[in-house]
Amino acid sequence: MINLKDCPLCNIELEKKQKVVLKNKHCLFLQMPQEVLIGSGIIIPIKHRETVFDLTKEEWAATFELLKEVNFYLDEKYEPDGYNIGWNCYEVAGQDIKHASLHVIPRFKEEPYANKGIRSFLKGSENKRDNGNP
Repeated sequence: MINLKDCPLCNIELEKKQKVVLKNKHCLFLQMPQEVLIGSGIIIPIKHRETVFDLTKEEWAATFELLKEVNFYLDEKYEPDGYNIGWNCYEVAGQDIKHASLHVIPRFKEEPYANKGIRSFLKGSENKRDNGNP
């Protein structure tokens, strides 16, 4: 079990560069300066929830409402050409902080990985499990 005093998403002041950009009753949209994923950030529940599967109905609805506000904010500020939006759940899926976070990543036509989606690197043959299963 995680010590909530050490959770950087329960205690946003632990990461000095992290800023609350938007919020509602149940969620926050956080951003940090980024060199590559310009404008990206995360929507998190204010109460500690380990994954998206642990959100309450109210938190789920609040996440969706905040996502719409984040979309408007990012469209106005960065004028992206598209978005990747996704959750990482559990360590094997890339979740390095055990606090649910919805990644919101503006995408731009000029990027080297433009037209590559969330699943692009996962569906390659090099990611096929070698356990005898199809």
